[in-house]
Amino acid sequence: MTALRGLWPEVQDNCTSLGLMLLLVLFMGLARVVTRQQLHRFTMIHTFVLEFLATFQLCCCTHELQLLSEQEPAHPTWPLTLVYFFSLVHGLTLVGTSSNPCGVMMQMLLGGMSSETGALRLSAQLIGALCSRYCVSVLWSLGLSKYHLDERSLACRNPIQVDLPKAIITEAICSFIFHSALLHFQEVRTKLRIHLLAAIITFLVYTGGSLTGAVFNPALALSLHLKCFDEAFLRFFIVYWLAPSLGILLMILMFNFFLPWLYNNHTINKNE
Repeated sequence: MTALRGLWPEVQDNCTSLGLMLLLVLFMGLARVVTRQQLHRFTMIHTFVLEFLATFQLCCCTHELQLLSEQEPAHPTWPLTLVYFFSLVHGLTLVGTSSNPCGVMMQMLLGGMSSETGALRLSAQLIGALCSRYCVSVLWSLGLSKYHLDERSLACRNPIQVDLPKAIITEAICSFIFHSALLHFQEVRTKLRIHLLAAIITFLVYTGGSLTGAVFNPALALSLHLKCFDEAFLRFFIVYWLAPSLGILLMILMFNFFLPWLYNNHTINKNE
């Protein structure tokens, strides 16, 4: 009984964080409904607001998930379960948005999005990421949980635990794997696709989380580590902006150019 009483405050704090994330998802969902009803005639504003809300939701929830994962780093089962669950939630609720500059970049390079729409989505994502950081700072200053410390949100807690080349490779590979799956799962049934993508995100967080945090999303990285960008801009820009973009470029080169070229060469040689 004493042991249970000792665990009770921790359970309360976990429930507080979960409640905040679920309330946030609910409010963002309501905001999206209002946006679709009231702004559907204004295409550019409609696109901007939906992308802003999606990025805001993703970043705020990830701040809380990161907070929970740091409480028991030696036992990652619970945080990974939450990563999987909220990846499903985001997959179900953020349909039609990317919340990731790399996703926008991929669509633009593949010809699925105009440069004007891409620039609009990118600006919405960056503004959403910065606003989410401010919102999280305000929420944590309320002291709803013992985990919520306003000073914590303002500090730079470097997630890069390896040297620069390994960090670049880690983020590039994570971006390559995730966006490859995103591209090639488009024909899979929606319910199954969301579970597959959530499983891949959880796997990448498990394998790369201890190295760089496995962010593979420049907007999310800016929200999570803004203070670190201020203190070591070049290092964080290379790891969290350039490396994921490199992963996208390698993916497009492989699937759109190299593999078709290899297949055509094999076909020609076989015919000869």
